Amino acid sequence: MKKYVKKIKIKTKKGAAKRYRITKNGKVLVNKMGKNHILTKKNAKRKRRLTQHGILKKCEVKRVIRMMPYA
Repeated sequence: MKKYVKKIKIKTKKGAAKRYRITKNGKVLVNKMGKNHILTKKNAKRKRRLTQHGILKKCEVKRVIRMMPYA
């Protein structure tokens, strides 16, 4: 009779799950900073660009994917 060995699940870092999204191609999307306060001095074009997602640099992607194993 074979022994059943239970695999340990890796927990997702919740802080990373809230900040990043991983695309099908493996790119990591991140929200741009600077859209929370002191918006009066920023023009409309700049605020509109801040709502779009940015793509994380390649050197940081490996670290983020390790924090989100099931994404």
